[in-house]
Amino acid sequence: MTDWTSLNYVVVDIEGNGQQPPDLVEVAAVPIEHGKIGQPQSWLVRPDHPITPFVRRIHGISNEQVADAPVFADIAGELRAVLSGAAFVAHNAPADLGVLRRKLPEWEPLEVFDTVRLSRRFRPNQASHRLGALVDAFYLADDLPAGLKPHRATYDALVTARLFVMLITKTFGLPLTLEDLRTSPPSGGDHEAAALF
Repeated sequence: MTDWTSLNYVVVDIEGNGQQPPDLVEVAAVPIEHGKIGQPQSWLVRPDHPITPFVRRIHGISNEQVADAPVFADIAGELRAVLSGAAFVAHNAPADLGVLRRKLPEWEPLEVFDTVRLSRRFRPNQASHRLGALVDAFYLADDLPAGLKPHRATYDALVTARLFVMLITKTFGLPLTLEDLRTSPPSGGDHEAAALF
């Protein structure tokens, strides 16, 4: 059985512009190395198309805030370096992966772990598996740095990192193994709504 800490992970959250296909306006990445949550890195990005009013009301990022931000090509190398050689973790991972695969077509994650699926599998009695509900249920926002708020990339990535570690280490009293994490959950059931990009 393989200790889960034998892999390095990067927990990612993307905030988008609300267009279809979605483009990112903010991305944050939080490393987990040797089982320890590291310091987040985040970037504001000027998208090719404006942020829609509906999505702006959710994350609070305005077109004016990103008007002078770098375009994605300017931060792509930094982000690729952060993602390289690590397992990818996100809450509702397919949505974030879809955006990143379009933006970084040559990048492929080492492995993918979705905290929505892990939460449903290891905490099946939770009333909701939405990130905000899990943050409240397990006090995952306690002692976060001042100024962080939900629906911004750094906040969401940090609480998702805490959720991931909590699910691994506190579900059955002993840390889960990599084999436990990789086991596919039962098919069927409801599906998390796609992230509002």
